[in-house]
Amino acid sequence: MIAALLLPLDRAVADPRPTIAQAKAKLDKLNDQAGKVVDRYNLANERWKKAKKRYDELNEAYNQQRKTVDALRRDLVTLAVSTYQYGGSPFGEGFVANGDPQSLLRGMAASNQISAGHAEALRSFDAATQTLKLQHGKAKDALAGADQARDALVPEKDKAKRLVAEQTKLLRRLGTFQAGNPNSPGIVYTGAASGNARLALQFAYAQIGKPYQWGGEGPGSYDCSGLTQSSWARAGVGIPRTTYEQWSWGASRRVPLDRNQLQPGDLLFSKGLGHMGMYAGNGKMVHAPRTGDIIKVVDLDDYWWGRLLGAIRP
Repeated sequence: MIAALLLPLDRAVADPRPTIAQAKAKLDKLNDQAGKVVDRYNLANERWKKAKKRYDELNEAYNQQRKTVDALRRDLVTLAVSTYQYGGSPFGEGFVANGDPQSLLRGMAASNQISAGHAEALRSFDAATQTLKLQHGKAKDALAGADQARDALVPEKDKAKRLVAEQTKLLRRLGTFQAGNPNSPGIVYTGAASGNARLALQFAYAQIGKPYQWGGEGPGSYDCSGLTQSSWARAGVGIPRTTYEQWSWGASRRVPLDRNQLQPGDLLFSKGLGHMGMYAGNGKMVHAPRTGDIIKVVDLDDYWWGRLLGAIRP
C-alpha cells in the first residue's frame, strides 16, 4: 500500500487513454456512424438542390410572365386612350379619374362599345394575369420547400462535423491521418474493364491520392458516393448522388456478390449502406474511404469482403 502511494501519480492511476487496439475499434465504429450521417446529409442536400432548382425555374417563368403582363398592360393603356379619344366613350371620365384601362375596357366590352380585337386584347391580359398569379403561388411554395430542405441540412451537418472531429482526433493519435493532395494526378488504370466501365474506372483512378471529404463531389475531394457518381457520370451514365439512392436505383441491376462474377465497374455496397466503392477487377476496389484518408485502391481481403452487402452493375 505504501509503495503504491509512493508511485508517481501518472503510474498510480490507470492511464485513461485508449490502447491502440481500442482506438482502432472506436475508429471503425465512428467510420460506420459517419458514413450514415454523411449520407443523410447528402440526401438532405440533394433535396435542397432539387427544391432550389425548381424554385429558380418557377421564379424565372414568373418573371417572364410578369414581363408579358406588363407589355399587355401597356397595350391596354394605348387601346383605352385611343378608344376614349376617338370613340367618344362615356367611360372616358372614369378612366381619366382612376387611370385603370382594364376597368375601362372591361366596362366597354360589357356594353359592346369596343371592337372584337380590343376585346381579345382584354381577354389575353386577363388570362395572362391569372397565369401570373398561379406561377407566383407555385414559386412561393417551391421557395418554402427549398427553405424547409435547407433547414433539414443543419442538424445533419452538425452531426457530421462532430463525428469528423472525433475521427480526426483518433487518427492523429494513431499517427495515420492523411491530408491528401487535392491536385493529385492520380494513376493510370490498366485493368481489364471495357466500354463505359473502363471510362468510369479511368476517372476514378485519376482521383487517387485526393482527400476524402464528406459531401465532396470533386474535383479536389470526394466522399464515397460522390466518387462513384462522378466516375460513372464521366462514362455518360447518370446515377443518384447518395449511397442509399444508388442502392435503390440499382434494385433491378444487382449482381451476385461472388468474386468470380463481379466485373470491373460494379458498385460495391457495405452492410448498413454506410459506405461504397467500385470494383476495379483482380480482387481490388477503388474508393474514397473516410475522413483522414485518401482515395485509394484496396484488396478485397477478408476484412472488406466481410463488410459487403451487395453489388450493382450500372
